[in-house]
Amino acid sequence: MSGKQVVTVVLAMVLVFLGASAAAQDQNNGPDNDRKNELTGIIGRTFISDQGITGPNAPSVNPFVRSGKGLTFEVNLSRYFFFSPIYAVSGEVPAAFNLDEKLGSGGPVVPPSYQQIFVTPSVRVNLFPGTAVSPWVSFGAGFGHFSENSQLIYQGGPNPGQSTTSGVIQGGVGLDVKIWRRFSIRGQVRDFWSGEPDFPLADTGKTRQHNYFVGGGVIWHF
Repeated sequence: MSGKQVVTVVLAMVLVFLGASAAAQDQNNGPDNDRKNELTGIIGRTFISDQGITGPNAPSVNPFVRSGKGLTFEVNLSRYFFFSPIYAVSGEVPAAFNLDEKLGSGGPVVPPSYQQIFVTPSVRVNLFPGTAVSPWVSFGAGFGHFSENSQLIYQGGPNPGQSTTSGVIQGGVGLDVKIWRRFSIRGQVRDFWSGEPDFPLADTGKTRQHNYFVGGGVIWHF
């Protein structure tokens, strides 16, 4: 999938989500009419477990694909479907960008870095949404795109791996705390369970990986 196709799919998913959210909101109770929506910005780190390399290309020393803790940004647009004093149900579109996921290994079998983009339309349930502190859970699905460095580590030559796109399942938990008028702060942990990047020289025997995004940021209610 090309970059233009990825952008087109993202825009289509957002437009469908917003249309469905607006239709559902017209039929349910919610907060004040001018505060049914939320725009959230999150910054944090993505954690990926090290994975053992199998097969003839496995380095004799340090036969692992080791991932760094990539600085990650999330932009999240959400809208209430239902609101009550006990719980609230929202639709949300978390879009997470890890633009420099460092890699290491015992030999020139992986690129030095790659980029991740996850877009996963989801349903979020907040407890006690009208209070100052509101815990929540989120679940959804979408896609992830991986774009790799063109070279292998240690000047090992061209990277035979290709950019890939895969389906992603998202699950998250977090806590929202109101601080002032239309603004709250959020702490969260999300797991983007995705396909693996394409590493032809570093076969791990796996087809999917967990990408744990831990971060915090600010919510604007509008």
